[in-house]
Amino acid sequence: MVSDLLLEAETVEKSEIPIWYFPLANGRYEVKPGMIPLGSDLGNGKLDEQVFQIDSNFAHYRRLKLAARKENLDKYYQTHNYSSGVGNAVAGLIIDRLTKEYPQYFNTQFLGDGNVIFNSFLTGESFYLDKNLQLQAVEFNGKKVVPIYTSTLDALATQIQEDITVICRDRNAKNWVSAIHLCFPNHWSAEEKIGKDFATVHAPVACMEKINRQADKIVNTIIIRKPMVRFAWGLSTDTRLNHHPQAPHNISVEKWNGRNFNRDYPRLYLRIERQTMWGLPEHNASLFTIRTYFRDCSLLKKDKLLRYKLSYAIKSMTSDSLIYKGLNNSKEDILNFLNNDVMSI
Repeated sequence: MVSDLLLEAETVEKSEIPIWYFPLANGRYEVKPGMIPLGSDLGNGKLDEQVFQIDSNFAHYRRLKLAARKENLDKYYQTHNYSSGVGNAVAGLIIDRLTKEYPQYFNTQFLGDGNVIFNSFLTGESFYLDKNLQLQAVEFNGKKVVPIYTSTLDALATQIQEDITVICRDRNAKNWVSAIHLCFPNHWSAEEKIGKDFATVHAPVACMEKINRQADKIVNTIIIRKPMVRFAWGLSTDTRLNHHPQAPHNISVEKWNGRNFNRDYPRLYLRIERQTMWGLPEHNASLFTIRTYFRDCSLLKKDKLLRYKLSYAIKSMTSDSLIYKGLNNSKEDILNFLNNDVMSI
């Protein structure tokens, strides 16, 4: 039986209600903040206004999150200097957005003593929270989750298709990653990033030097400005959401790693991350979400303009960027796949 951790997600093209993004519109590979106001019209109507995007693939994302937590929760969920005040604000923000964006799926009951019950009709779970939104108990309508939720953030993160990060800053402008719930890592881990500042977190990214010199300004922007959205992208040879750098103990490293393009049996996908930033200036913190999508390059390349932009973006990558993205050994084969035989499609 195939481990749940190896199951692959549906591509956008196969989704019942596809959400279309193509973050290479200018046809160049660029490393830049690229933040635009949340709610900007990107062609997906109301969904572009939302922090969370729940679609027909929810059950798969949920299954993969539960599998990751069961494998080893500490690999995917970490906190560091995560104060109760920030935790309360983050939980309140997530609950507020979910109940406003998806009233058909979520609601809250406010009890007379200040306690709250948060109900998720998607999973049949109810969370009993105290007046500070600290998790007190969970009511399951069906099979219990193992391991049991350890916090409100852990419980809420398992009701959505996004991964979650929280960034904090102190009075001296020192910033750090204070919480990470990352069940769908793209070759990085919560354990290696927790507690680090913005510049340190992004230091491994090729061509980040210029942006890292503005790290304090960027952190300030995502904390005090209105909510923003940005996109990141890469290429993968599967549609598996979880690419933690450490393979599970029962899966071989070779099978787990991915990024192995086979020109004889080509599989290639554009892995897109929609990232939102919602500042909590009164707490000197910001909620950062990551939603992962896949687009099938065998279908995408049928569009002449999209094929050209993707090909040119790959050609524009520096050698360091190719290594960072795992494309240094397959660049030419991928370009051939994208551009050969297109006339016969």
